[in-house]
Amino acid sequence: MVDFDFARYVLERRGEGAVRAQTGTAYGFAGERKLRRSFIGTRPVTMAVEATTRLWNEKAREELLAAARLASDDQPRVWSAAKRAAEGLRLSTPSVYVAAPTFPVRLAALGTEDQPYVVIRADIVDLLSDAELVAAIGHELGHVHNNHVPYVTASHYLTHAAGFFVRWMVQPAMMALKAWMRRAEITCDRAALLASRDLDVTLRAMVKVELGAGGDHAEEVERYLSAAPDGEKGLGQRLGQVGEWFRSHPLLSKRIAALRLFADGALYVQVTGGDPAGRASTDDIDKQVADLLSVF
Repeated sequence: MVDFDFARYVLERRGEGAVRAQTGTAYGFAGERKLRRSFIGTRPVTMAVEATTRLWNEKAREELLAAARLASDDQPRVWSAAKRAAEGLRLSTPSVYVAAPTFPVRLAALGTEDQPYVVIRADIVDLLSDAELVAAIGHELGHVHNNHVPYVTASHYLTHAAGFFVRWMVQPAMMALKAWMRRAEITCDRAALLASRDLDVTLRAMVKVELGAGGDHAEEVERYLSAAPDGEKGLGQRLGQVGEWFRSHPLLSKRIAALRLFADGALYVQVTGGDPAGRASTDDIDKQVADLLSVF
């Protein structure tokens, strides 16, 4: 029986929080947990998290909420999707806000450990079907479920408000957090799938959010979903992989391949009522995903 119970998670954080923060949920990508353990105590990252927590509590939260609408008040479609996503992960539904298209990120889980908020831009809401919206919000709930929110918030403000921080801290902390974020996205793609329980819907949501609003992306969506798991070969692909060092997300082709591996594994098959016999374990899948994410 796979346990995604949020209430138990909260209780464990009060007593054995350090253990749970290191081990994460049953579906979490091991590469993410390992990297988080390695950088969590480094001075630049620690200072960045402390500074962004102060920034959030003193100023940023009010600025965000003033420029966004609470979904539970006047966004029933978004709020319904959030509740469905939370139910799929067995979580309590956090506050969800719909922001203007000028908000610097398309979706985000921001805040603190005790008060996480999910923010989604209005243009992304319009881009997604109801089912895809469940998957997209489920991805952000994965950050909440796996205790990512302080680090995601730090990465967000280091990127968009770097002048607020001590200069020597910014680049080392940003590089460490981006390397971790690329792995955390794998964990949260899995959360999106567990929230929606539909691989095709989850992949389409992933591609649409990546491409963003504006124009008809139907052909691009199909191209990504029909591509070979290894993506395109050759020099262009290798240069794109090197560029991943400076990104907070893996290449989309890698995320798609990684999620397909997870969907065919024992854990997801068991959660969705199938027979896990003969399916790859999460540990085995994580080894394949680690190779897939490798830059070289």
